Amino acid sequence: MIEHGVDDVLHAHARDLGAFVHQHERLFHRAIRLGADYAHGLGHPLTMVDDHSRYALCLQACTNEQSDTVQQHLEQTFRRYGLPNAFLVDNGVPWGTCSEVRWTKLRVWLLKLGVDVIYARPYHPQTKGKNERFHRTLKAEVLSMTTFRTARELQKAFDRWRHVYNTERPHQSLNYDVPSNRYRPSARSLPGKLREPESEEGTIVRRASSQKANFRFGKRRWHVPEAFRGELVAIRPLATDGKFGVFFGAHQIACIDLRNGVQ
Repeated sequence: MIEHGVDDVLHAHARDLGAFVHQHERLFHRAIRLGADYAHGLGHPLTMVDDHSRYALCLQACTNEQSDTVQQHLEQTFRRYGLPNAFLVDNGVPWGTCSEVRWTKLRVWLLKLGVDVIYARPYHPQTKGKNERFHRTLKAEVLSMTTFRTARELQKAFDRWRHVYNTERPHQSLNYDVPSNRYRPSARSLPGKLREPESEEGTIVRRASSQKANFRFGKRRWHVPEAFRGELVAIRPLATDGKFGVFFGAHQIACIDLRNGVQ
């Protein structure tokens, strides 16, 4: 599902989501993909649902799970509905995980759009209960006991069901209103050009190599995660002498130790 916001940026951690109170002023969306088994091997459904209104912004049968494919459909959705403040996402391809491979090109692209990425806690279904319900209903009403011959045929079924879900079916959580009556598009439109991270005057700034994901600082080259190839990073001193943090905006992505020459 997607996390949608109007003006304020929502900063939350996955562990706090159970107690988070959703308000109309801070629309909170989630983004999650279903596995290919849900679609009989014809595609990888990408779903985006507004947490406040339950409005399904996207239900797309993707041909693969690659970042470029997902990004293409995200762009189409953003052009139509505006930018969210954040995504609550599943752990896995192409989003990364909350513990191991946290940085992906898709996440970096979202951050440059001003969209935060919040990871659901592994093995903790409470943080994505509305998603689980949405997917169960989708599977039962569209995919169960049905055979689709082509991905195009599957997409047509998705489109029909999404229309009914958004405009005709009352939701108990909405006092039996329909999502289309509650949903409001974001005021933030998709920009024509991605922004670069901002840094204070005097901050040491380097652009990571687009070939080997590293940069020169001091007398050697230092590595950054692969997702930051070609990106602008800031180097800021940490509390320990000789140690520096490597930052992408407000996010620390690496640490370097000039005294011992290690990361």
